[in-house]
Amino acid sequence: MVAIEEIIPCPRNPNKHPQKQLDLLAKIIKAQGWRNAIVVSNRSGFVVKGHARLEAAKILGLTDCPVDFQDYKDEASEWADMLADNRLAELAEPDLPSIKDLLLELDTGAMDIELTGYDTESIESLMTQLHEPEETEHKSLSERFIVPPFSVLDARQGYWQERKRAWLALGIQSELGRGGGKG
Repeated sequence: MVAIEEIIPCPRNPNKHPQKQLDLLAKIIKAQGWRNAIVVSNRSGFVVKGHARLEAAKILGLTDCPVDFQDYKDEASEWADMLADNRLAELAEPDLPSIKDLLLELDTGAMDIELTGYDTESIESLMTQLHEPEETEHKSLSERFIVPPFSVLDARQGYWQERKRAWLALGIQSELGRGGGKG
């Protein structure tokens, strides 16, 4: 562990981290601890990988951080590693249906779902984006909704939240009641 004031960000780091990202990362570090050390070059003394983790640690008021000191043969190798670390993650192609399935499995109430890196707004957007309207002709409410909208639901279970998202995507506004807000 290295004192936080001794860890020097690379002045040439091209990535800028929005506050929302830093707050979410700080929340994850606080809940799960350090999963990745900050990489610092023995050659320059600058952070090569982990600028956001360093900022998240500052938000948390931490006094020290885990650091992995690495040897680089020259400045070009150091910068190339910094750029590659940022760029390679960008090149990943997310499998959105798989992400949706994982999020639904984790959404049981046993843990804060934001520890996945997805905030509530992002999850709702993903669920709406991947919602496939069901064929509703000649189907009962049980067949259409799996759990009919008038059933008693256990709020601790994750399935009701998926149903609610599906109802909202269909335009059902339960807060209006049967009269549709007329009154």
